Amino acid sequence: MEITTINTELVAKMFLAGAKNLDAKKEWINELNVFPVPDGDTGTNMSMTIMSAAREVSALEKPEMKALAKAISSGSLRGARGNSGVILSQLFRGFTKVIAEYDEINVQILSDSFQKAVETAYKAVMKPKEGTILTVAKGMSDRALELCDDTEDLVYFCEEVIKEGDRVLDLTPEMLPVLKQAGVVDSGGQGLMQVMKGAMDALLGKEVDYTIEGAEKVKKAPESTGTSYNIEAQANQEIKFAYCTQFLIMLDTPITLQQENEFKSYLETIGDSIVVVADDEIVKVHVHTNDPGLAMQRGLTYGSLTTIIIENMKLERDEKISALKEKEMQSAGIPEEKEEKPEEPPKEMGFISVSIGEGINEIFKGLGVDYIIEGGQTMNPSTEDMLNAIEKVNAKTVFILPNNKNIILAANQAASLVEDKKIIVIPTKTIPQGITALINYIPDSTPEDNEQRMSSEISMVKTGQVTYAVRDTVIDDKEIKQDDFMGIGDSGILSVGQNLEPTVMDMMKQLVDEDSAIVSIYYGEDTKEEDANALGEKIGEAFPDVEIEVHYGGQPIYYYVISVE
Repeated sequence: MEITTINTELVAKMFLAGAKNLDAKKEWINELNVFPVPDGDTGTNMSMTIMSAAREVSALEKPEMKALAKAISSGSLRGARGNSGVILSQLFRGFTKVIAEYDEINVQILSDSFQKAVETAYKAVMKPKEGTILTVAKGMSDRALELCDDTEDLVYFCEEVIKEGDRVLDLTPEMLPVLKQAGVVDSGGQGLMQVMKGAMDALLGKEVDYTIEGAEKVKKAPESTGTSYNIEAQANQEIKFAYCTQFLIMLDTPITLQQENEFKSYLETIGDSIVVVADDEIVKVHVHTNDPGLAMQRGLTYGSLTTIIIENMKLERDEKISALKEKEMQSAGIPEEKEEKPEEPPKEMGFISVSIGEGINEIFKGLGVDYIIEGGQTMNPSTEDMLNAIEKVNAKTVFILPNNKNIILAANQAASLVEDKKIIVIPTKTIPQGITALINYIPDSTPEDNEQRMSSEISMVKTGQVTYAVRDTVIDDKEIKQDDFMGIGDSGILSVGQNLEPTVMDMMKQLVDEDSAIVSIYYGEDTKEEDANALGEKIGEAFPDVEIEVHYGGQPIYYYVISVE
């Protein structure tokens, strides 16, 4: 069977077949993740990336090649999730730049498209690492270049390219010791090979189900409160200052009466309902304000902060009123009316943050974040999620805090697609880094100065995260069994054990040093408050010179997220 050209219809079928094959193998690919954490998601990220494009392709009716190329490129770019998904989208972006100019594809055009795909993907990654999906793609691209002058048969050409991809994939453990130690090949490279093999099935005319199901979004109905309220009376209540802000200042030196009065006077300029109670070691602060960050920044001039509680009173009121109105209108059979609000002028700077739990969400909101993208460890947000968030933040400059190393590429990709706002991605890799970045934001500074300051300060934070292993493996000479507890630091796995508390303490011994001053513990949704407090006391006993803070994070999967500063 010899094929010398591929038309648009067959290209579309090959792409959809590749997408379906990857989607079918995503859980198997997830299992190849080196770190045996329960959020291993390379397969999921790549699948969601390509399926976003597949939905756009399947919606086309008899498209020309240019329209097909655009659907593949834009769909994968906007749907890209995680580093592997972003790299896959960049491969498609480069590939489609070439094929868009032709009605039919031959061996030479296909080879050119492979070269452009690899070139585009390598440019998108700041520090390309060999032994990854990039290496597998380059291996196939190099083989394609060798073959293009030797044959016109696309079947033979593609078979040989895929053989080379498999060969390079098998070599990835030799390029990355961590893969060899774990006994796996690169998961991103394996995902790419499944796309290629699915496409090959379509080229050979094998029976493939090309149906792509669209994602259905179901809105959850508001829960009934079971209580009758005077809605209009609540709606008319004026909330001049939205955030109820409370925190403690652990004083560096005793605060004088003059300093206390100056602090109160400053708080009066930014809010009301002010309570400041001081003794020799601690100041308790309560204020209603529209900018909790300003109150905390002033508090930091006297010492370190702890027990931070911030509640958005206006949001809570508006959500309650909205739910009650909707319930009342539904009961009366009245259709919902959407009120058009006048567009407000954009503020100078705004913030988007990725978050992982309701407690963490509240902390970010209290620090001035305009829009929270929930996901983080358990589900990496897509480029589309980032773009939607950027659209909703009414600011000239928007800072994005990815708070996960696997989200930074998607954030950068979203930033490159925005033209009407200045987008600055602060490369935060953990939740504690995101919190530190926000605390060091100064409203009166320029976006550039803030970017420099925030990026610099996040390097001062060390993060530890505690979860459990989903399979047996060996990493960094540590033998890990399924269901073992793991303490994961910024550079890898620090501790492993069968009991939670000793595993945490072993991790803390590696995180805390003589320069450490504050340890903040954020406990997860499956951790009891009393257990978190008990752990905080034990860490405090082990490291008496370090101040301990315990907060509810509400994150899934991770029992504790701990920052050391």
